[in-house]
Amino acid sequence: MLLAAGVAAYAAGFAALSALRHDAFVTGRFDLGNMVQAVWSTAHGHPLRMTDLHGDQISRLAAHVDPILVLFAPLWWLWPSPQLLLVAQALVVALGAVPVFLLARKHLRSARAGLGFALAYLLYPATGWLTLNEFHPVALATTFLLVAFWYLDEDRLLPFALFAIAAAACKEEIALVVAGFGIWYALARRRWIAGVVIAAAGGIWAAIAIAVVIPHYNAGAESDFYGRYSEVGGSAGGILKTAVTHPLRIAEAAFSSRDLQYLLQLVMPLAGLCLLAPLVLVAALPELAINLLSATTTQTSIHFHYTAGLIPPLVIAAVFGAKRLGRWAVPIAMLVVLAALIGNYRLGPIPGWRHLPGGEQFQATAQRVTDHDRIADRALSLIPHSAVVSATNTLGGHLSARARVLSFPFLQDATWVAADETQPGFADRYAPLPTAIQLGALRRNPEWRLVFEQDGILIFHRRSAT
Repeated sequence: MLLAAGVAAYAAGFAALSALRHDAFVTGRFDLGNMVQAVWSTAHGHPLRMTDLHGDQISRLAAHVDPILVLFAPLWWLWPSPQLLLVAQALVVALGAVPVFLLARKHLRSARAGLGFALAYLLYPATGWLTLNEFHPVALATTFLLVAFWYLDEDRLLPFALFAIAAAACKEEIALVVAGFGIWYALARRRWIAGVVIAAAGGIWAAIAIAVVIPHYNAGAESDFYGRYSEVGGSAGGILKTAVTHPLRIAEAAFSSRDLQYLLQLVMPLAGLCLLAPLVLVAALPELAINLLSATTTQTSIHFHYTAGLIPPLVIAAVFGAKRLGRWAVPIAMLVVLAALIGNYRLGPIPGWRHLPGGEQFQATAQRVTDHDRIADRALSLIPHSAVVSATNTLGGHLSARARVLSFPFLQDATWVAADETQPGFADRYAPLPTAIQLGALRRNPEWRLVFEQDGILIFHRRSAT
């Protein structure tokens, strides 16, 4: 009953926070809008179609291999709103506490210890930030991976395979975490054949997704995200070459002060117990490498969705680490809950912490809906649902449930433009000066008519479309 209450409270609380953050225009075209458009298009007979940054109509698979989005199309028919994705994400992440409870109860031989680790998972700062970071299919993989490992630990390979496949359908590199589970199964359980098959299947699918599927849908080009690794090789092969020829360059990229702080923020809220089960942590190594070697700073922050593939092996390793300490299961579980609670207080997303000394302040008022947000919502209601629109990022998250949506300043065939001068989004970045220049040019362009202007919210309509 306590577990169910914890899961329900987390799901309800974070679903409400996510919905309020959307109403407060904290979400954007990047990334919630991308998922909304892919689901909307699927529900309207065009699987995973979306508009890219430059205005081309592409498949979502050209960016990330996350076909799990297709399953949201029937739900969209029932609830056609971005809130559907946000609420579903909160619910699915919350349910990850159940396999954590089962795993800890089994290995620590105590239901109370199991409850403690389940609560620690829900209090874990990275779990909360993952849930609130707009909507990303990879967040669903966190729970799928936890359930998959539970079944693997139970030697139930068929349900393991089903949840492992579901997890791998959430993002291309998640299959590498599944491969790590296979390595654990082979070495820890001496199930050599099954473990090798799982590891090989995970590795092969990740390679196919990255090297075949994405280029196929990306006009033959490699993933656009390789640019994040230009300093260490620029591709998987390039990184391996750099590791052999210039290993110090890899070490410098992976262990800066920011990277070490990131690692501490992942480990300390679990009381460091995950370090006592290094074999389980093998499953976390690929995702850690992907994040630590990237030049994009958001990948080494617990505030974003890049922790989705790390949370399961870290939490599982904490359970196995507690097991290694012997029979003090309940006190150890209490210690983990305390560490997670302190971690949440110092690093977590719960808004109430801002009122206490030392509490986390980051985005602490992001869920507050202001008069400016209400003005923006009223302005966007002027734009027809079927129209092609170009929008700045924060407004674009509310305009993506349509066949075609452009990112300002790209206009092309747009008949409407929606811009927020207080949140000057230019393509996929925050850039006040270029945005102001383009909006000034739009004001002077006789082809466009300004039909709404209030509190920095601008709505333009193309004259030739009237």
